Amino acid sequence: MGITDPIVITGMGVVSPLGTGTGTTWRRLLAGNSGVVVNTRFDTSAFSARIAALVPGKADDPEGFDPLVAVDAKEVKKMDLFIQYGIVAAKEALEQSGWVADTPEKQALTATIMGTGVGGSPVMAEAVETILTRGPRRLSPFTVPSFLPNLAAGWISILHGFKGPIGAPVTACAASAQAIGDGMRLILTGEAEVAVVGGAEGSVDPISVGGFGAARALATAFNDDPQSASRPFDRRRDGFVLAEGAAVLVIERLSHALARGATPLAVLAGYGTSADAYHLTSGEPSGAGAKVAMRNALRMAGLTLADIDYINAHSTSTGVGDAAELAAIGGVFDGRGKDLSISSTKSSTGHLMGAAGAIEAVFSVLAIRDQVAPATLNLNDPDVGEQFDLVPKLPRMRTIRHVLSNGFGFGGVNASLVLSAFSPA
Repeated sequence: MGITDPIVITGMGVVSPLGTGTGTTWRRLLAGNSGVVVNTRFDTSAFSARIAALVPGKADDPEGFDPLVAVDAKEVKKMDLFIQYGIVAAKEALEQSGWVADTPEKQALTATIMGTGVGGSPVMAEAVETILTRGPRRLSPFTVPSFLPNLAAGWISILHGFKGPIGAPVTACAASAQAIGDGMRLILTGEAEVAVVGGAEGSVDPISVGGFGAARALATAFNDDPQSASRPFDRRRDGFVLAEGAAVLVIERLSHALARGATPLAVLAGYGTSADAYHLTSGEPSGAGAKVAMRNALRMAGLTLADIDYINAHSTSTGVGDAAELAAIGGVFDGRGKDLSISSTKSSTGHLMGAAGAIEAVFSVLAIRDQVAPATLNLNDPDVGEQFDLVPKLPRMRTIRHVLSNGFGFGGVNASLVLSAFSPA
């Protein structure tokens, strides 16, 4: 149907395994860098997966993460990593957008929607250890506020004075794609004029690594060669690589952005979501639910199948998941071939779970800006989707006007976003 006064993106912020900052992350992504490393966060000797995509700190990377750029040192101890990542990403996005809620009216009409897949499981693991070894009286009073999934949104709201609608989708790996869609809907209904949306994840901890490992979902065959481990669509893939980080976007109507002198980066043109109602952890093999989400996003955007130039796939490097998504894409985009570029940037970043949809939306905007489809690393021997351009190993320069970005999660949740180039009238 299209939207007459479209919703545009005016700011973006990223904290990722490739570094902190949108520019750093994008530059390293296009250079073919990988954020997958040996997991040094805790002793992994008893675990099947001993690698992860970790956010580097300042001590290891000049472009690494430092929470003190956005949070007072005394406050850091009150928040788990996912909250810190979200706050720093939000700071970058808000600075780029130039949005400051400095009046009661602006505060009341600014929404904050931050998804997460797990929340603060590292703090939960530490709390259990403290109870068992030192007793419950030794727990910090900030234990619960530091792990609650809604506290990334809560902290961002508090630090910036945003008093509009606030939310925290906790829909596994579709959470931040749904957060973006929720923010879009709030603007369309008039409940907000600006929405700060995205996701944050910081759950590289024994609970997550052990739990996903028990489910045989994690890559284990490349513990000695971490950068080769995340390999969507490739025959040698054996699971996803757990990752951490955050991504945040500032969205608003075009008229609102132009009235305050903001620069639109791209159009958030469409959103669709659905449920598989099929299985706890596996998507429906034909991608039936994913097809619904993609078609609904295209319908909202008012686009035809021929309009989409690039798809940033959810594909995580699991055989079942990759095959189901490519089946869904093939069903929706019947008749398309090598003219449709599809890649999975998780091959470089690992799987940021609840932050995956947001960081991939950022990558989609940058793909439009620079007219380049990011590569799928480690794609040597594809076993699915060969009818399409899977952008193996190296980025591909090409015309990109409209991008479809997918996010799917445990429980059968599907979410798709359409992002389009902004063309001044």
